Amino acid sequence: MVSIEQEKTGLLPPDDVKASPAALLEWARQSGVVEVDVRFTDIRGIVQHFSVPLKNFDVDIFTDGIGFDGSSIQGFQTINVSDLNLLPDPTTAFIDPIPAKPTLTLLCDVMDVDGHPYARDPRGVARRAEAYLRSTGIADVCYFGPEAEFFIFTGVAYESTNNGTFYKVESSSGFWGTGEMGQGYRPRIKEGYFPIPPTDKLQDLRAEMVATLMSVGVDVEVHHHEVGGAGQAEIDMRFSPLLRMADSLQIYKYIIRNVAYKAGYTVTFMPKPIFADNGSGMHCHQSLWKAGEPLFFDKDGYAMLSQTALYYIGGILKHAPAILAFAAPTTNSYRRLVPGYEAPVNLVYSARNRSAAIRIPMYSSSPKAKRIEARFPDPTANPYLAFSALMMAGLDGIQNKIDPGAPSDYDLYESHNGKPTPTVPGSLAGSLEALANDHAFLLKGDVFSRDYIESYIEYKMAHDVDAVALRPHPYEFVLYYDA
Repeated sequence: MVSIEQEKTGLLPPDDVKASPAALLEWARQSGVVEVDVRFTDIRGIVQHFSVPLKNFDVDIFTDGIGFDGSSIQGFQTINVSDLNLLPDPTTAFIDPIPAKPTLTLLCDVMDVDGHPYARDPRGVARRAEAYLRSTGIADVCYFGPEAEFFIFTGVAYESTNNGTFYKVESSSGFWGTGEMGQGYRPRIKEGYFPIPPTDKLQDLRAEMVATLMSVGVDVEVHHHEVGGAGQAEIDMRFSPLLRMADSLQIYKYIIRNVAYKAGYTVTFMPKPIFADNGSGMHCHQSLWKAGEPLFFDKDGYAMLSQTALYYIGGILKHAPAILAFAAPTTNSYRRLVPGYEAPVNLVYSARNRSAAIRIPMYSSSPKAKRIEARFPDPTANPYLAFSALMMAGLDGIQNKIDPGAPSDYDLYESHNGKPTPTVPGSLAGSLEALANDHAFLLKGDVFSRDYIESYIEYKMAHDVDAVALRPHPYEFVLYYDA
C-alpha cells in the first residue's frame, strides 16, 4: 500500500511519455513493471479487467486493440456476435499501487470488430458527449466535481435463498454498539458530521486513501467523516472535464475499496445500507466554460448565476426523472430518495435549501467558482452515463431556453401557493419509465443511441426491478406473518 512518504515514487508517467505508446512501454520497463492491466466499464458501471505480461504487451495493441468475449459482460454482446476489442488509452496510465507485482494500469475504450467504437461502451458515451458539447458552440468544456459518499464497515454478511434472506453490517463507529464493552466514542445516529478523533476513528484510514489516490493522479481537495454515524465518509476530488472525471471516479472507487480491504475494513457505495441513518449521495457540481472563461457567472443574477446557468438548470429539472435512471440506478437508490427525509427529492433549485434537487453553492463570489450542484445522484451511478445525461439535459435547457421558474427559498416540506413541490420518481421502475418516455435529448449528436437506451431499460428492469420485486422482504414478516 502506498503511504504518504511514498507519494512521489513515480507512479505516474510524465505527460510526454503518455503521448507516445512506445515511450510509455519503455518507461514501464525501466520502472520495473511486469504486468499491464487493461480495464473497461460495463453497463452497470462496474470495472472489468484482465492482465497481460509486459513482455507480451506489444505497442501495436494501442492501435489494433486486444480481443475479449463481449458476451460474458453484463449488458454487452450476445454469444453469436461476441468478439470485441479493447483499445488502451495511454493518457490514463499509472502504476497501480494495489497489486503485489508492479503493474501498469490502462483504461480502455471498447471497439467493435469493424474498428468503430462499440455503441454500448459507457466510456464511448462520455467521449461522444464531450464531442457534442464542442459541436454546439455553447461551450468547449463541462467540468464535473462529484462528492461520492460511502460507508466504511468492519464487516458485512448477507444471503438470499428461496426460504430466507438477511443482511448485517458491523461498524466500529455504529451507535448500536454502545451496549458492548469497549472504548466508546461512537457517533450518534445522524451526528457523524465533522467529529474529531477518537470519535472519528477513520481519520488515518481516509488519509491513507487520500495519499494513494493522489499518488495515481486523482487530485483530492478534502476528506472528512460524513453525517452517517456508522462510518460514513466523504473524499472530494478536484473538478475535471467530464470524461476525465468519470475515469477518476472509477479509479477512486477502486482505490478506496482496496485500501480499506487491506486494512481489514470493507467499503460500500450503496446509497442506503443503514436504516434510519443518512444515505450516501453523490452531489455533482457542474459548470460550463468556453475559451477559458466561465459561463455560469453573473454578478447581478440570482445567486450570481447567469441566464445560461438558469437555462442549464431548467433542462436538468425538466429531464430529471429520466436522468435518474442513470444517476440513481438501483432499487436501493430509492431507499434514500424518500420525500420528507434528508434526501434532495424536490425538483426545484435554490441557493439555500439542501433538500432541493439543484443547489447553488455560495461559498465564494469568484466567477471561476460559480457552479450548480445536482444533489439527487448517488455513487452507484455509472459515471460515464450519469455525467453525460446531466450535461445533455443542461444543454437541452440552454438550446430551448427552458425556464426553471423562481428559486425555491421556502420550506420545501410544505406546499407553496397551495401547490405541492414536484419530486423525483419514487422507484427505479418509475425512473426507467420516465427514460422510456423522455430520451430525445440524449440522442442528439448520437451521444446515446435508441438501442442503448432500450437495452439499458430492459437490463435494469430484469436484473434490478423485477429481481427485488419478486422476493419477500424481511420486514413483511414483521408486518404480515400473523395477518
